[in-house]
Amino acid sequence: MKNTNSKVSTVPDILIKVVLIVTAMAVLLPLVFMLSASFMPAIEIRVMPYRWIPSRIAWINFYKAVAGNDGNFVFIRNVMNSLIVSISVALLTITLSSITGYGLAKFRFKGRNVVFMCIMMTMMIPFETIMVPLYMVVLRLGMQNTYQGLIIPFMMNAFGVFMMRQYLQTFPTDMLDAARIDGCTEPGIFVKIVMINSSPALASLAILTFRQQWDNLLWPLMVAQEKRLKTIPTYIVSFAEEKFADEGAMMAVALLASIPVILMFVTLSKYFVGGSSVYTAGKE
Repeated sequence: MKNTNSKVSTVPDILIKVVLIVTAMAVLLPLVFMLSASFMPAIEIRVMPYRWIPSRIAWINFYKAVAGNDGNFVFIRNVMNSLIVSISVALLTITLSSITGYGLAKFRFKGRNVVFMCIMMTMMIPFETIMVPLYMVVLRLGMQNTYQGLIIPFMMNAFGVFMMRQYLQTFPTDMLDAARIDGCTEPGIFVKIVMINSSPALASLAILTFRQQWDNLLWPLMVAQEKRLKTIPTYIVSFAEEKFADEGAMMAVALLASIPVILMFVTLSKYFVGGSSVYTAGKE
């Protein structure tokens, strides 16, 4: 009977593993194609059936990706712009969202739930509906073609407040009270206790915010009209629109543009996985 039960119990496990393997292959297939095609001559990419292993390594693809079709090497400047914007927005978001989430999670005041619900309601508003008014504000403030115009409109979002509030609701209130009894100030409690012990949530929010800004295309197209302020998504679009751009070089551009996000995820992956508890609402 034990053997029969063990055999029966393995059937769902096998099915789950098969589903997970198939799902992982479906997710990784475009990435494998991008990696393979970036080393291929353009003519091999268009051959069907597709050959996953290139006949020769076309290093020229990466030179074309960095140099651009006009050979001005603006790719390097665009990478720096994307790094400046993405890192700045991520740092501002985790700072402001954690302060707001901490206040909503651990301080009781009249209208606390109303304030939180008003913040959450902004998540229901599509960015396209506020894009033009937001652009007019940036234009009137003289922030077009500036880093401020790319950073300030995204320095805080409702999702970040929600994430930090949910995580900090599970934070031990007794620890905060003990720090107050010992004479620690509220800013000191927040910096020395709350922030230090919230690394999983902060890392998760930082990764998600960084990736969102790294992939942001629409807003930089509107605000950054000068080439010196273009970001990686705008570079990819302009590169793909060029008449003589080839597929191998475009795949090389996509591969190079993916490296910073991959490195950030690998660096913070242990915190990101540990941040799964941010979605569990705790009780005080």
